Amino acid sequence: MNTILREGPKAPKDPVKKRPFFFIMQEKEIFAAPQPDGKGIQFLFMDMGRLVDAAKLSGNIGDDYMLELLRSAEGFKTLVHSIGVSVSGRNTSETVKFVMEMYPVKAGQKATKIEKDVLMNGMEEVIRLDEINWETTDKEVGQIRFEFAQPGVQATTDIRLYLNKGFIAPVQPIERTVDFHSTAYRQMIQKSLFDMGNTSRLEKVLGKAGSGEDVTIAFIGGSITQGAGAIPINEKCYARVFADSFQEKYAKGGNVNLIKAGVGGTPSELGMVRFERDILRNGSQKPDLIVIEFAVNDGDDETQGVCYESLVRKALALPWKPAVVLLFAVFSFDWNLQDRLSPVGYRYSVPMVSIMDAVTPQFPLLPDDGRVISKNQFFYDVYHPSNLGHQIMADCLIELIDKVNETHQENDPEPESFPEPAIGADFEKVELLDKAEFDKLKEKYKITSFGCGSFNETDKDLQFVEMDSEIEQTPEFKYNWHHSGKDGTEKAFTIALTCSKLVIIFKDSGNSSYGKADVYVDGNLVKTLDPLVVGWTHCNPVILFNDKRTRKHKVEVKMQDASKKFTILGFGVVG
Repeated sequence: MNTILREGPKAPKDPVKKRPFFFIMQEKEIFAAPQPDGKGIQFLFMDMGRLVDAAKLSGNIGDDYMLELLRSAEGFKTLVHSIGVSVSGRNTSETVKFVMEMYPVKAGQKATKIEKDVLMNGMEEVIRLDEINWETTDKEVGQIRFEFAQPGVQATTDIRLYLNKGFIAPVQPIERTVDFHSTAYRQMIQKSLFDMGNTSRLEKVLGKAGSGEDVTIAFIGGSITQGAGAIPINEKCYARVFADSFQEKYAKGGNVNLIKAGVGGTPSELGMVRFERDILRNGSQKPDLIVIEFAVNDGDDETQGVCYESLVRKALALPWKPAVVLLFAVFSFDWNLQDRLSPVGYRYSVPMVSIMDAVTPQFPLLPDDGRVISKNQFFYDVYHPSNLGHQIMADCLIELIDKVNETHQENDPEPESFPEPAIGADFEKVELLDKAEFDKLKEKYKITSFGCGSFNETDKDLQFVEMDSEIEQTPEFKYNWHHSGKDGTEKAFTIALTCSKLVIIFKDSGNSSYGKADVYVDGNLVKTLDPLVVGWTHCNPVILFNDKRTRKHKVEVKMQDASKKFTILGFGVVG
């Protein structure tokens, strides 16, 4: 008889001592946004200082030298020994591909791509940087991606950066759960009421909802209004959360229809041009309430508020007199433009809500001293709110509605005409001119000659955004004029029209196949447009001229290099 000797379990080896680390993401919600190939991807951009901000927000890093190292690929390798990635999802047997991609010094150069399949079971996978074959042309950490096999998957992730010898990480923060029902939370939300203004239009909206009629609520703004940072973006964005809350609290039998028209990275200068198409849907929609959110997007506004006020007046002037609310969002460094833009609200007695006034005073406090929510909890990244942040933004808007419903304040009658502008209203009559609107506007602006030249194609590689409650993305400015550069020949785009002001909208790109175009007005070079400056696919409005007098102008757009691509998305015209 053979005797089988069974070995007992071997004693585990002593654990490898973990290096000091800091978080760049902690319990970060991620979502597999649908892609054309049927898969799902969560993009997290780390360039332009965003990795530094993530280290500050999530990792409690304050050391200037360490933060400076994170700004470059070489510095990153000097500081970081390894990357720890864990993902938690509903199906723990499925994997997701973690990708950290470097951006090169120049567009088109090779760049390192770090990839690792990670089980969604919450266990950490560690990637050692000394095992990576690095490209010499790496400039900085560009983006992090989570690539899922199918769209619609929700998960959370932690990403730790383990440090090389000689570096010390601070104690990593442990967050407390936000108590939405606490007195401190209610007091924080109440601080968002920047100014009630004239509430008569909002009372009309409440009356309509209370009588069982359908109500349409519209939002126009930048990436925060698009829903950036919300997971999933179409359900947890502040606009959707507010619309759902309004439906639950104030709709008595009718529906609340949501129009959401946020476009990432774009200012009110673009918003005023796309207003009729994206908010009014070319006349098919008559929103009862319009929320305008550009207080963190207009930092580079070449008019310093004129475009913003033009947009506000455009909304207020609609014949059915919708309610208008100005919403002031905030960045993680406690900044927005409410000091510049609030005079517009005061001038027209428009209600204003400030997220900055609500959340920033309590950020520096300790939890026991009155902090309701930390910066790391409120922000998804340096620019965009998390799901918690979006919820707070929606609650701040609902606070305004609740106050209007409770107080029924006495309001002065609205004047029959607008007062003098607080900043300027040069573009309140601006209209979008592109291929779709060309025939309709040809006579109005006396377009006597037109030739698209070599800009005779249509660009379909555009900036896409999630509109309304949809998860599927919609292209912006699809009726464009595109120079493909395929045959290396160039013929100028020319148009002669009668107007006083003209804005050109062109497409930015991160693709080195795009090149510069020169714009001439009446034979004079007025702008050189470089689509590679911003570095990603993006709509970019630029004022060509802003005159007081209406007269005939000839506009020409010419390529500097005929072999390069360029896209004219459209024009904003004022007669």
